[in-house]
Amino acid sequence: MTTHQPPEHPDFLWRNPEPKSSYDAVIVGGGGHGLATAYFLAKNHGMTNIAVLEKGWLAGGNMARNTTIIRSNYLWDESAAIYEHALKLWEILPEELEYDFLFSQRGVMNLAHTLGDVRESIRRVGANKLNGVDAEWLDPQQVKELCPILNINDNIRYPVMGATYQPRAGIAKHDHVAWAFARKCDELGVDIIQNCEVTGFLKDGNRVVGVKTNRGTIHTEKVGLAAAGHSSVLAEMAGFRLPIQSHPLQALVSELHEPVHPTVVMSNHVHVYVSQAHKGELVMGAGVDSYNGYGQRGSFHVIEHQMAAAVELFPIFARAHVLRTWGGIVDTTLDASPIVGTTPVENMFVNCGWGTGGFKATPAAGLTFAHTIATGTPHKLNKPFALERFETGALIDEHGAAAVAH
Repeated sequence: MTTHQPPEHPDFLWRNPEPKSSYDAVIVGGGGHGLATAYFLAKNHGMTNIAVLEKGWLAGGNMARNTTIIRSNYLWDESAAIYEHALKLWEILPEELEYDFLFSQRGVMNLAHTLGDVRESIRRVGANKLNGVDAEWLDPQQVKELCPILNINDNIRYPVMGATYQPRAGIAKHDHVAWAFARKCDELGVDIIQNCEVTGFLKDGNRVVGVKTNRGTIHTEKVGLAAAGHSSVLAEMAGFRLPIQSHPLQALVSELHEPVHPTVVMSNHVHVYVSQAHKGELVMGAGVDSYNGYGQRGSFHVIEHQMAAAVELFPIFARAHVLRTWGGIVDTTLDASPIVGTTPVENMFVNCGWGTGGFKATPAAGLTFAHTIATGTPHKLNKPFALERFETGALIDEHGAAAVAH
């Protein structure tokens, strides 16, 4: 791996328009999913009279508060299909969006520390291959060859007994991804309105007809909710409930280092995931804090415990210094799979519940959510992730493969 300096920004990214009194569709949430949805609504469905409303600054929520891991090695057919489609879109989007967001396919390893981990991991590799997802099982020595700084000795608390490996997986620079989508949205005529907080919804019977904001009322025929951890708050305003829980999730970066970490390493058992960013920072994430909340900071004891385990796995990290920590708000469901589809309110749609899978799914989430908003029907990739599955029992249990925060 070599360090890679981010490219220079274009001279112009997007306008900052005042909100109009009406739009054909309003997307609530100016993060990756909201921007990608607006982009595909304009590009694939010709809907350009759209507003993306963001209560803070563009991509200042979970888009700026994740560890940018991209992979598609999920267990079940439904999950593998949508995440693999996302990965294929990641591979072409830098050219399509005309913006280098430093997508680096350096591979992702998921470590196994127990016999149970090994059995589950080998099963998942087999399932991935059946779904056309690149996946391999590595023994401890192969893990060491791929990531020499990993400690594979048997005398540590979490000995490495092998790992799954997806070579096409990797990372991207998250803020550049948001700016790439935002710039294209702007070119296509989409209004991106920052510092615009939704305070309520206008309804005609059970049909949504507008959005109340701190910058005035906006009339619209369709509303798409893409607000991650705050989705349940918006749903409550609209008069229905979502089966999601919001938790703080924290991560940190070190100061700059020479390239030492050639791939991405995750451990669902330890609840740690590590990569090295393009400029050289070590990027590490922890599991969720167990309590529900909307704070963008986590408890110190959680990350302290998990970083102690990380130092055992990566002894050279003991000499690294933490430069910055941050927290996001993850929205989790009972089956660790997202909700993308219609809601009990007519012409209101929801995209939430991605947990830690949101960033990696950004392109496919936007593409399928745009299809659902434009046509009123599910795309074949998001059809299994409808809200109704919590009534029918057709759950998609991805707790084993989802990540550390479920």
